[in-house]
Amino acid sequence: MNRRSRSVTVLASLAGLVLLSGCGKNDVTPWSGYAEADLVYLASSGAGVLSTIQVQRGDVVSAGADLFQIDAASEIYSKQAAQAQQSKAAAQLADLGKGRRQNELKAIKAQLDQAKAALTISTAQLKRNRDLVRQGFITPSQMDELEAAKARDTARVHELQAQLAAAEDSARPDTLAAAKAELQAAKAQVSQQRWAEDQKVRRAPVAARVFDVLYRLGEWVPAGAPVVALLPDHAVKVRFFVPQEALAQTKVGQAVRYNCDGCTAGTATIRYVSPQAEFTPPVIYSNESKGKLVYMVEATPDDQATDALKPGQPLSVTPAPAAAKT
Repeated sequence: MNRRSRSVTVLASLAGLVLLSGCGKNDVTPWSGYAEADLVYLASSGAGVLSTIQVQRGDVVSAGADLFQIDAASEIYSKQAAQAQQSKAAAQLADLGKGRRQNELKAIKAQLDQAKAALTISTAQLKRNRDLVRQGFITPSQMDELEAAKARDTARVHELQAQLAAAEDSARPDTLAAAKAELQAAKAQVSQQRWAEDQKVRRAPVAARVFDVLYRLGEWVPAGAPVVALLPDHAVKVRFFVPQEALAQTKVGQAVRYNCDGCTAGTATIRYVSPQAEFTPPVIYSNESKGKLVYMVEATPDDQATDALKPGQPLSVTPAPAAAKT
């Protein structure tokens, strides 16, 4: 039931209340009301074309039954892109944990062997030429050149040894932490896209009757727009209005009786009494009733088999003669 039809129902109900208020003070004046339903509206969080609709108005569905599907091509492509990004991040993290490739390690080791050989030669030359310097066969300046060559070869060996150690080791802890964070972000993106895809398929959260189908197959459905309205089992309640003078005798937990044309009378228990007063609508007021206030009251039928009550159906409500319920 849309808001306009509900407003008309409320006006009609309040009109009955005003007419009944003119009865004798000693009569039990019924309170006017109507049957109301707490509908469940199912919508998709994303916009798209309505590609599948599995139900129609009046169908009875069980919890978990498929209702409709919005075209999810965009979400599927986004999920595939996110999965590719996740694979890339995982490969980069694995590569950082392995160090250099074997061919690179072999090249560094070969350079290290060459440097060690050069150091061996320069060391031997320096040792032989020290005796020649003492004997005066070579000048001290030549000895300086030999010592510099040995120092150069020693530094080259140390350099290549450091390169080999770095190549055999994995990446630095900070680099690994950054790669792990990128992989975690990629996984979250995949989960988000998978959730968005799942939102395009809506299922019944509870057993219910299909109250209305608001879009047709092939229509464009905006994000958040309800496509199917469900009337869950036992979701019909009694809503009625009591005048201000009867408010003190209307309590939560109190039992009431309701009657309607073409349905079986029943009892209900008051679950809510509005704290806010409402004026009777001006379309029906008279000089005697225009200042009267009414309060909206909701009650749950005690008999859970309330299929006979239809949302918007006018009801007459009176206090039950039995003791008030707790």
